[in-house]
Amino acid sequence: MASTVELVSPYEVREQFMPLHGRKTRWFIGVAHRRAGKTVADINELVIGATKCRRPNPRFAYVAPQLNQAKDIAWVYLKEYTAFLNPKINESELWVELPGGARIRIYGADNPDRLRGIYLDGVVLDEFGDMDPTIWTQVIRPALSDRKGWACFIGTPKGKNTFHRLWVEAEDDPDWTRLMLKASETRLLDQKELADARKMMSDDEYAQEYECSFDAAVRGAYYGKELNEAEAGDRITSVPYDPRLQVHTAWDLGVADSTVVWFVQTVGRETRFIDVLKGEGVGLDWYAKQLQDRPYVWGNHYLPHDVEVRELGTGKSRKEVLEGLGISVTVCPNIPVADGIQAVRMLLATSWFDRAKCKEGIEALRMYRREFDDKRQEFRVNPLHDWTSHYADAARYFAVAHQERSTSVMKKRNTAWVV
Repeated sequence: MASTVELVSPYEVREQFMPLHGRKTRWFIGVAHRRAGKTVADINELVIGATKCRRPNPRFAYVAPQLNQAKDIAWVYLKEYTAFLNPKINESELWVELPGGARIRIYGADNPDRLRGIYLDGVVLDEFGDMDPTIWTQVIRPALSDRKGWACFIGTPKGKNTFHRLWVEAEDDPDWTRLMLKASETRLLDQKELADARKMMSDDEYAQEYECSFDAAVRGAYYGKELNEAEAGDRITSVPYDPRLQVHTAWDLGVADSTVVWFVQTVGRETRFIDVLKGEGVGLDWYAKQLQDRPYVWGNHYLPHDVEVRELGTGKSRKEVLEGLGISVTVCPNIPVADGIQAVRMLLATSWFDRAKCKEGIEALRMYRREFDDKRQEFRVNPLHDWTSHYADAARYFAVAHQERSTSVMKKRNTAWVV
């Protein structure tokens, strides 16, 4: 008679996370305070899903904003909480394979190409508020379709971004399960620790990190105040293309990452952001085609100063390539980033945004922030470089270059009038 061996997981489920593990819905969204144990719960939800899945060659994924971040934390947990199953482990590819063939892999949202073309039976997106929202709509959601896989979004609030929008939309949707874990309610952290944290943090910081407030200002955000004022003033709305006005573009050119192009119209002191385009892994001819397909009357095309640098492979600069494709380039002056940020702040005071077409761009500007040094507990001088940077840099190029060009034109007009 064959004997059986009972395998016992080392995971001790916190009752606060039972709604995650016991849900019957395909979609889950959880908002959790710091040190609630969400990453451990995330990893074990994947392990539970992988052990129960009966499809052939099951595939599961944990996605964090940055791969290095995921490797330092989630990868350690994944190996720890699957060790009792004696899995195969691939350290270079960051996956474990359970007996029976189910595989769980760690990914970073900073490299979405690694996720393209795969299929998934289940996925956890940890700290989704820090990710480019298009990684869900354009990459991960399609990967779930043929297997009808599930997804869990979990994190701490970062203002009213896509994570917040999912939270609101899920409220009355029977296909979703929602969970909010506030430090004042979970009892996972003792009161003395919370009192000490409250003394050392601003009200907004404490409300965001421990009380799961979406209304708190994003820490270190450059344009949060200006965009809140635009929202309150109904300047984030429907802003259709006006065929009587020229459309200017402002580009942030990526090489190994994203390229972003803003489409802007101006009238008097008013600036109208009518559309934004983002591409990855495509040549300049693709962007030229995108412009050709739009029925706009073109004005100026603003690009950063390094567009004039010649590439070793072709011997041509990207400025020359774009002009060969029919796009006349205006080179943005090279000024300090801090001065450019101030120029954007001034521009936003009289700017309008098309809510639908500029959705990702608005969110990126709202999330663009200074880098925080966790060890020193202070902000660094430079902005944090993440997915928001491409949108923010393109807006900065427009603010600087268009302002300089407009000032130059006014000086010429005034001189001609005096003469």
